[in-house]
Order: sequence, then structure tokens, then C-alpha cells
Amino acid sequence: MSTADTTVHTLASLEIWNRPGTHFAVLGHPIAHSLSPLMHNAALAEMAARDPRYRDWRYHRFDIAPADLPRALELFHEKKFRGLNLTVPHKIIAFECVADIDPAARPIGAVNTLSWTPRGWHGFNTDGYGLATAIGETLNLDLAGAHILLLGAGGAARGAAVECLRRRCASLVIANRTRANLDALLAALRPLAADIPLAAFHSAFRIPHSALIINATSSGLKPGDPSPLDLAALSVSPAGVFDMIYNPPQTPLLAQAAALGIPRANGLAMLIHQGARALEIWTGGPVPVEAMRRALPSFANHTS
Repeated sequence: MSTADTTVHTLASLEIWNRPGTHFAVLGHPIAHSLSPLMHNAALAEMAARDPRYRDWRYHRFDIAPADLPRALELFHEKKFRGLNLTVPHKIIAFECVADIDPAARPIGAVNTLSWTPRGWHGFNTDGYGLATAIGETLNLDLAGAHILLLGAGGAARGAAVECLRRRCASLVIANRTRANLDALLAALRPLAADIPLAAFHSAFRIPHSALIINATSSGLKPGDPSPLDLAALSVSPAGVFDMIYNPPQTPLLAQAAALGIPRANGLAMLIHQGARALEIWTGGPVPVEAMRRALPSFANHTS
């Protein structure tokens, strides 16, 4: 099985899809940057070598515009794709389009993993697990007891915020360009936060020296994107910077962190671990995480 498929499929190709076998896909807009097919097909190849049940399992990527997502989800279900991953900007949109939501995903209000059932899609969110595992692996930091500055208020940020609160972070401060979206997220999080300090970031805010900065925005994904935060303007140096973006491997935020000598990591490890958890959901068993990691050699040097 080749893991080097670079095809980007569309809604038009989905409408005439008639390939035999068991299929999975990642949906986004844009999606050409996604490395998910590389790592998932590598894992499926290793699984197929041990178990013939997986020999016709394939993973693809589809560029689906937000307005087309409801129709696309219907078609994917009709074509009996076994599972789907969702990335920007579909995680929140899909929340209202699926038949069932895993209880752990309900407070997040966003899903990144869908599993086929006869009555419709069952939605999960594996981002939080991937985030916490990756931060521990790459930065040797724990969300529990940490002061967190979270950048963003979209689907990825929701998953990150809920995970931070569930793991009992010391405090959570959130920054976002659109105040209405930020206020909506803060309101949704307050019941879960309980006694954990939760606030909006502003220019005069002084972050603790031990703070961990997490970028959950898409700023840095495209060439010419600005950094979502000026690290030099902070009153203290944070304990670490984690950027969920993994392609490109160094965003403007991470480049500035490197120049300032701040420990930093991109989102490659998060991609691997949230993807492995999704594959576990679809297969019902353990998956070869190291095979997924080895499939991404050119992005291996992603921490410092």
C-alpha cells in the first residue's frame, strides 16, 4: 500500500465515488497541506501486514467548502466511509450535523472525528487527548497545574480549553481577534471552569513566568500570515510555546520563540496522537503509533 498519495479530492469526486474497499477521509478547506493520509495509510499498511482485514482500508483527503459540508457528510455516509476526520473550518459546523455526540465532546461544541453508524455519524473530539499527550512529549510540560494562555476561540481552541480545564490547569486566559466569539467561548466554559480562574486576554495582562502559550488559531498556516501574538511584548518569558500548526513546521510564532530562546514545539506530535486515537475509535483496538510517526520523516525535527 502506498502512503504517498497526494490527491486532493472534492465534492464532485465524492458524488461519483464508487471505489471498492473500506475508506476514511480528512475534510478541510484548505486541505492540501494535510499530512493525515501519510500517517494513517502508514498505520493501515502495518496493520494489514498483520491482519488481512485491513488490506483494503484506505485514507484520503477532501477539500470541502463550509457551505458544502452538510451535503458532503450525507454523501460520505451514503457511500459508507467508515470514518472521517475534520479540520479547519469544519469542527464546529459538523457538531450540528451528526446524529450522536460522544459525551466527552459535548462541552467542546466541536467534533474532529466521525464514526459511521447505521443511523448517522457519531461525533468525537480527540484534539484534547492529542494536545495533552503532545505537550508532555515535546515540551515535558503538564496541563495540570499550568497557567495557560490560549490563542483562538474556534473549534481547535474549544477542544484545547476544555482539556486544560478537565486536567485542572491553574488558570486559563484566552485571546481572540473577534470579541464576540471570545465572549461566547468564555460563557460556555465558565460552568466547566468552576473555581479555576478564567479570563480574556488584554494588552495590559501580565502572564505568569511559568505560563504555557498554546496557539489554536490558523494564523501561520498560509505564507505571509502574521504571528497571532508578539512574544517580545510580554512582560515575562513563558515556560513554552506550543503551536497546533504543523505544516509549515515553523510558523512566525515559533520563529520568534526560537529567537527569544523559549522552548517550543509545533503540532506534529498532536496530529499523530489525535490521529492515533481516532484510528483506535474506528478499529476498536490498538494502532501502531510509531508507524504513523515514521511516515512523517521530513517533519521529525519539530521541537527545541
